[in-house]
Amino acid sequence: MYCFEKTKPIAIGCDHAGYDCKEELISFLEGEGLHCEDYGTFGKDSVDYPDFAHPVANAVESGVSAFGILLCGSANGVAIAANKHAGIRAAICWGEELAELARKHNNANIICIPARFISSGDAEKMLDVFMNTAFEGGRHQNRVLKIPV
Repeated sequence: MYCFEKTKPIAIGCDHAGYDCKEELISFLEGEGLHCEDYGTFGKDSVDYPDFAHPVANAVESGVSAFGILLCGSANGVAIAANKHAGIRAAICWGEELAELARKHNNANIICIPARFISSGDAEKMLDVFMNTAFEGGRHQNRVLKIPV
């Protein structure tokens, strides 16, 4: 049971370090019958992660995309860039439990994956958990509402 609007595309982007994993995640998602909007990068040449994090964040923030996926070597750069957007809650995840908590407790709308530190199989598992976990609300809702400045 997916916890997002399946009629909207999933925004995905990466820098050069995340390229291979991004391509594998797109294949995984398309195999699930889901549509991805790929914001690049489209190769392994060195690029600047904000050039891809901002378009993904814009797509999620504007409601064009259901949620976002960002990848870079550590996931720190893309998370920092994406979290500059007021409507974004980008969470760095390196395991299934973190992906679950990012959704349950933080209502994260972008999952940030450290491509140099996890396998593509683990990325698929985290993504599956992220997509199938609902925000709990309750006491967490008040905390999420305090995030924007």
